[in-house]
Amino acid sequence: MAILATVRTEIADFLEALLLVYLICVIGWIVLNFVFAMGVRMPYNRYASGAMGFLRDVTEPYLRIFRPLPLRIGPLDLTPIVAILVLQILGGILIGIVRG
Repeated sequence: MAILATVRTEIADFLEALLLVYLICVIGWIVLNFVFAMGVRMPYNRYASGAMGFLRDVTEPYLRIFRPLPLRIGPLDLTPIVAILVLQILGGILIGIVRG
């Protein structure tokens, strides 16, 4: 039984780390999207373009779930905030279930 508890704890810790990395990716996408929306342009910057492409490819499938909801207030899009809240709540529940 002690081995099962250890395995469950390790899996829960892994899931927690995975959710944290994904949360950082979503926040990074929000920040970079905001910076570029404010007019900061870095033409032909391979690194910025690569970072934006990676973060878009990683986060957009999850954010697309929330896009049909009426979460836009003028130019302000609250979709990422709701997505982060849902990710935190469901992630916490899932980690709690795995941990036991």
